[in-house]
Amino acid sequence: MMDVLRPVLINIHGRIYRKNPVQEERYEGEEEDYSYSEEVAEQCLDEPCDAHNIEQTERGFRCAIDVPSVLYKYIIGKKGETRRRLESETKTSISIPKQGVEGQIVVTGANSAAVASAVTRVEVLIDSFRRKQPFTHFLSFALNHPRVQEGFLRFQEEVLDLCGQDAGVDVSIFQKPAKLHLTIGTLALLNEQEVTRANQLLQQCQSIIRDITEAKPLPVDVRGIEYMNDDPSMVDVLYAKVCVQDGSDKLQQIADRLVECFVSAGLMERERDRVKLHGTVMNTLFRRDPSAEDRGASGRPNIKDREAFNARNILQTFGRFDFGAFELNAVQISQRFSTDSTGHYSCAGRLAFS
Repeated sequence: MMDVLRPVLINIHGRIYRKNPVQEERYEGEEEDYSYSEEVAEQCLDEPCDAHNIEQTERGFRCAIDVPSVLYKYIIGKKGETRRRLESETKTSISIPKQGVEGQIVVTGANSAAVASAVTRVEVLIDSFRRKQPFTHFLSFALNHPRVQEGFLRFQEEVLDLCGQDAGVDVSIFQKPAKLHLTIGTLALLNEQEVTRANQLLQQCQSIIRDITEAKPLPVDVRGIEYMNDDPSMVDVLYAKVCVQDGSDKLQQIADRLVECFVSAGLMERERDRVKLHGTVMNTLFRRDPSAEDRGASGRPNIKDREAFNARNILQTFGRFDFGAFELNAVQISQRFSTDSTGHYSCAGRLAFS
């Protein structure tokens, strides 16, 4: 018997909407259709849009929404069908800037309830397709201290010397020493305004972070390795462990609080209850693409894109390998697929602990 398709409930500005699992209309193979329950439809029509400023004009009402240009196509739809349907169902007019031009989507209508309904429906579409965009930035702790880089290069040399004959082990799957980092969470920042907003939010976390660190750098040890799956003979990611020297969980606290802030602001999706702190040292994604970043749980590549390696001997020989100790003093928003003058990722925002 076929499973019954169940609607998915999504939350936009505190209201619950029902996403139709049946995809009736698509744009470039991606667009999904959304339906609203009677209760939600009535709410959209009877209540003002409290998340945006609906202005009264000489001709009726108007509401402008900041939307990254990369998402315009999902509101337009194939041959403009989505926009025409939204305009027809809500009795509004929806103005969208030209593709590639950053601006605002403007909704106008004869009454505020109709404008509010159209704005809400546009936001449902935007929220859905924003989730499908590849991440552009990530929150991270840099581990590229010279002492740790030196330890990492020693680790690489010794692994290749002692375990280089093991299946899948070669120089191509090692991280670049200058790009060593701990991933906290990924971000899809789709224009400069969103990058600025993320940086502003990071700065607003200053008091939270400094309460945990007592406004001091955190002395940390980078020591030991772990792997990401259940079979040590078929490993895709090997990562270094990082711990605070006083044995506290301050680093974990910082990561978890940052994720809470960014999830609450709608800039990040929660992937697990607690952040899995990991500093990638070997990753089979690098075998085909040396510039590939650790994707964590944000996207699983096709199994054909990677060849696992046998890490049994590496884990046995280097399980407690000492990469080095240093004082960690900042969290940063790193730009994916970028390189700064030091060889690390370009920084789009930084917050110091002290």
